[in-house]
Amino acid sequence: MAGLCITGVTLFYTVGKGAAASTIVDEMMAVCALTFLLSTYAAFWSLRSRKQVIAERLEEVADVTFALALTGMVAAGIVMVFTVL
Repeated sequence: MAGLCITGVTLFYTVGKGAAASTIVDEMMAVCALTFLLSTYAAFWSLRSRKQVIAERLEEVADVTFALALTGMVAAGIVMVFTVL
């Protein structure tokens, strides 16, 4: 998912329509990529944790950050579509 965000940034940069909107979409996609990375780390640490309480907390963090990043990515995609059209 993080790679898809980076691809979206690159694709939108090459299209180059609407300087203000492209900057917003670039930043949104970059934040989404970092949030997907954070979600991946939280899920990994959750699986590696020996303490049940910490594992459950990290699992919740992974779920929430993944959902937020996915929502942000869809929002950036919507902005991208309306800017290109």
